[in-house]
Amino acid sequence: MSVRFVIDSFDFVRNGGIHHGKISPAEFSRLQSYLFDREGELIYTINGLFDENYKPILQILIRGEINLCCQRCLGKLVHTLDLQANLLLANDEDELGQYDEDDAIDSILATSDMDVMLLIEDEIILGLSTSSRHQEDECSIKSNLTADKESSVHPFAKLAGLKKTH
Repeated sequence: MSVRFVIDSFDFVRNGGIHHGKISPAEFSRLQSYLFDREGELIYTINGLFDENYKPILQILIRGEINLCCQRCLGKLVHTLDLQANLLLANDEDELGQYDEDDAIDSILATSDMDVMLLIEDEIILGLSTSSRHQEDECSIKSNLTADKESSVHPFAKLAGLKKTH
């Protein structure tokens, strides 16, 4: 990853930090196995805030388009990202464990050297479907199967012809 942006997470929230930018999907190494190609552009924003209970959170917004690989036909599937995640910062492993018990709360362990690009990549991967694919009427494999069925001859057609002549 060529772009690296590291924050002290509590300091970032305390100072009301905001960081935004654009990044290519090609910059994310772990995302590559989901992609059809490396095209596209993602716009991200990360905000350091306090929630209504005055707990520190990182708000991450990610928008853009990436080209996924359809799991049915292995063709190009344009996927629009419009993600927002509010990640509650935990002081230590015990606090993180308490937050993890509540499914309504997304939390991470606060660190003094948090790599924001890794955090963004995590959110993108978590936001993807486990089996991305075209709609049935859009998938190229369906049109190929239909064409094959129409052009193919029944395998026993020649046998039927032989039976009639003898």
